Amino acid sequence: MLKTSYIKDFINLIYPETCAACGNVLFNQEKLICTKCLYELPKTNFHLEKDNPVNQIFWGRAEIENATAYYYFLKASIFQKLIHKLKYKGLKEIGYELGKLLGAELFSAELYKNIDLIIPVPLHPKRQKKRGYNQSDWIAMGISDQMNIPIDTKSLYRAVATETQTRKTKLERWENVESIFKVRNEEAVKNKHILLIDDVLTTGSTIEACAVTLLKVENVKVSVATIAITKQ
Repeated sequence: MLKTSYIKDFINLIYPETCAACGNVLFNQEKLICTKCLYELPKTNFHLEKDNPVNQIFWGRAEIENATAYYYFLKASIFQKLIHKLKYKGLKEIGYELGKLLGAELFSAELYKNIDLIIPVPLHPKRQKKRGYNQSDWIAMGISDQMNIPIDTKSLYRAVATETQTRKTKLERWENVESIFKVRNEEAVKNKHILLIDDVLTTGSTIEACAVTLLKVENVKVSVATIAITKQ
């Protein structure tokens, strides 16, 4: 163990690990994101409020038990840089680390005490093959590790490939994802309180489409957690 530690320290001396947000060298106990950047990320604390702005997005659209987003997503911020690297630069471990932070908060929150199953919002197989991974899977893994709740990446799937949501209006986003999700194994989700996981929530159309599909299964409840919500 001591030898391994020395080798690691020597490698870090030559090739130091740097923060994915600011680029500064990480200290020994830091991983991927430095303490300073984590401190500066704008938390919402929505997981402590029942009728928070995330939950309100789904009012009249889908019967969501609880909903939260951990951070605010601001353009040209260090958080946008992290999400860009998570989704497009192969740094899937960012999702895991941010998921662990969110999971620790949810584990202590009364509103999320009765979750049975974690389901990340699925990508279409073609898009996932191109990217190499689903970033929501990695976020879900971090949350699962902290909450000790199993993940199901098989039962809910995206049956139709869609265009990117980035430049679409709220109506166009909903039309783009309506009826594209299917449940492969109803028995696996029946009678479960499911926590749906995604990276950034904008209009909520994708999560709404997932929730509507899952809520068709007998006695399913759905809650939502995302790493961030865009701040209008």
